[in-house]
Amino acid sequence: MKKQRPVNLELNTIKFPPSAISSILHRITGVAMFFALLFVIWAWAVSVSSPEGFEQVQSLMAGVFGKIIAIGTLSALTYHILGGVRHMVMDMGYWEELDSGNISAKAIIALWIILTIVLGVVLW
Repeated sequence: MKKQRPVNLELNTIKFPPSAISSILHRITGVAMFFALLFVIWAWAVSVSSPEGFEQVQSLMAGVFGKIIAIGTLSALTYHILGGVRHMVMDMGYWEELDSGNISAKAIIALWIILTIVLGVVLW
């Protein structure tokens, strides 16, 4: 039996609910933290290798590139923690309904944006 299913190949027309966006962002920030950890390990290894290495890492982190890396890493960590707490609360049986799940997702995303701005102002 051949079933004809509707196929939507235009991905920009798909509207994701806030809870789906929150879940996807949680996964993306987990991957981002993995790659940020590679940078952190490299910076640590170079900084403890010699006084010149320490100065190299210190000057890198004082520059624009280093600040962007630091803010991005802290932003990913902040969202991942907030999203993880949201998922744990959902595992306990709260915020599982459609409305409360979407409200909690919007609240987490808004809090993440606010905290990222505050971190950016403090670190810059």
